[in-house]
Amino acid sequence: MDDDDFEDFVRARTTSLLRSAYLLTGDQHLAEDLVQSALARTHGAWRRLRRSGNADAYTRRTMYNLQVNWWRRRRFTETGLDVAPERAHPDGTDEGALRMDLRRALLCLPPRQRAVLVLRYLEDRSEAEAADLLGCTVGTIKSQAAKGLARLRREMPGVLDAQEVNR
Repeated sequence: MDDDDFEDFVRARTTSLLRSAYLLTGDQHLAEDLVQSALARTHGAWRRLRRSGNADAYTRRTMYNLQVNWWRRRRFTETGLDVAPERAHPDGTDEGALRMDLRRALLCLPPRQRAVLVLRYLEDRSEAEAADLLGCTVGTIKSQAAKGLARLRREMPGVLDAQEVNR
């Protein structure tokens, strides 16, 4: 019975988890690996989680913690380009290009800022929920969100307007 419940949970939540994981990793294959690792850990704690009803929160927190740990182990180095890449139309006419620009800008952010922005604005989590998932204070969420949004505005001038992002 537990395995059937877990399979139902996986079927119902995988798409949403993959979407979040992709935004965190910036790569479809890494996102799939991240979700698979998080679900493996969730399966190990399934009996306890099924009773408490917190399986989704546990899986997401596990996913974010695994990703932050991966970021800590891996050191990113930035490389400058001789020529700036061509930009899409900043007026939003090309939605695919705009999405790619946003992805590129998110990947330029430090890991914690990226995680905060994904949780707050792409998953529509409250500050308290984001703080709980990342194991930090609400103040940290607020400051990281402000810094991340400021950097995104610099990376994507004219696209991210304060009224569109801030709620």
